[in-house]
Amino acid sequence: MSAAALELPATPDFDTWPVDTPVDHVAHQDRVLTVTWQDGRVSRYHSVWLRENAADQTTVNPKTRERVLDLSQLADWPTLTAAWLEDSGAVSIRFAPEQHTLSFHPGWLRANDYSHLEDPDAPLVPTRHWTAETRSDPISLDAGRWLQHTDGDPASDALLGQALEAVIGEGLVRLRNLPTVPGTLDAIAARLGVLRPTNFGSLFDVRAKPDPDSNAYTSIALPPHVDLPTREYQPGLQLLHCLENSAVGGQAVMMDGFAVAETLRARHPEHFDTLTRVRWCFANTAKTSDHVWFEPMIKCDPSGRVTEIRVADFLRGPLQAPFEDIEPAYAALICLQTLLKEPQFALRFTYAPGDLVIFDNRRLLHGRDAFDPGTGGSRWLQGCYLERDEIRSRLRMIRRAERERQVEASG
Repeated sequence: MSAAALELPATPDFDTWPVDTPVDHVAHQDRVLTVTWQDGRVSRYHSVWLRENAADQTTVNPKTRERVLDLSQLADWPTLTAAWLEDSGAVSIRFAPEQHTLSFHPGWLRANDYSHLEDPDAPLVPTRHWTAETRSDPISLDAGRWLQHTDGDPASDALLGQALEAVIGEGLVRLRNLPTVPGTLDAIAARLGVLRPTNFGSLFDVRAKPDPDSNAYTSIALPPHVDLPTREYQPGLQLLHCLENSAVGGQAVMMDGFAVAETLRARHPEHFDTLTRVRWCFANTAKTSDHVWFEPMIKCDPSGRVTEIRVADFLRGPLQAPFEDIEPAYAALICLQTLLKEPQFALRFTYAPGDLVIFDNRRLLHGRDAFDPGTGGSRWLQGCYLERDEIRSRLRMIRRAERERQVEASG
């Protein structure tokens, strides 16, 4: 690493910010800093934003990088009395009323340039909708040697990064050639994040059993659905690891719920609007638990982008909605159910022992064809749940490590 890089100030986080484009010059007004970069880009930052995002010990705890500054405790609105470019490339600013000089890392400033923010809701990975007509098989990665690598190993990070980008972008990935030892899923999931226990346990076995508390634990066909829509906060991710599969039938069925929702919006906008508005009852009344929650089947963010799907016909309780909404709600439901039967949405594949699928449980509708447990074959999957937050954090950490390696290599 060069001497100039060593002189750069800390940042208010633990990340590494390469200086791909140095600062050419800076200028300031009382409440705005203007940074002109060597590629011609001009960025503008408010003084109050800069003061709150400094990296000195009056602003953040240097050990935790969590903010300690309380803006309301300043004597006045923070303003800029001077700004200049250091030999290291850092941007230094003198603030009033504190008469305090603070320096900013140019790579961090460039990465957090909100004056050129195109989409404040842009996902970590672009969302790509798909159907069985555009994707004939899940994105599949050979993970046969994955568990031999430790966390942080570049080879392990590269494979995991590809897998997480597929899950975030398309909602589904398949890892192949993993061990078929019971409990392997626990070790795999631990590399992604913290498991979310439910009334089915932390790890659960998906196989036919004599006294089932879920249709999943039978051999019947399961229609496309999400898991646990009966919860206020339904799990964001599901993992299913195939240990055995010699049964006849039982093909997996996966659908991109976002693609289905957008097709519904294009063909029947009135039904789409109804399903984003009417709160359905989702209920799982087992012998030992009673989970009930009310929520629309389709959820959108403020910009209208679909963010969640909550569909599971076998887990719907009695609809409790205003009288005038009942018939429109059922008309919209029937339209959606009809749409889900259109073959272009259903991606079908057979689990092989050692396969592991990771999918977004608030986007992907999953199901299976019926299988015959009386043919002498067996079908055994182990599953668990995690949250979307866990893999987003994990992907950010992988990208952070890669940036650190790049900076070290360039130094």
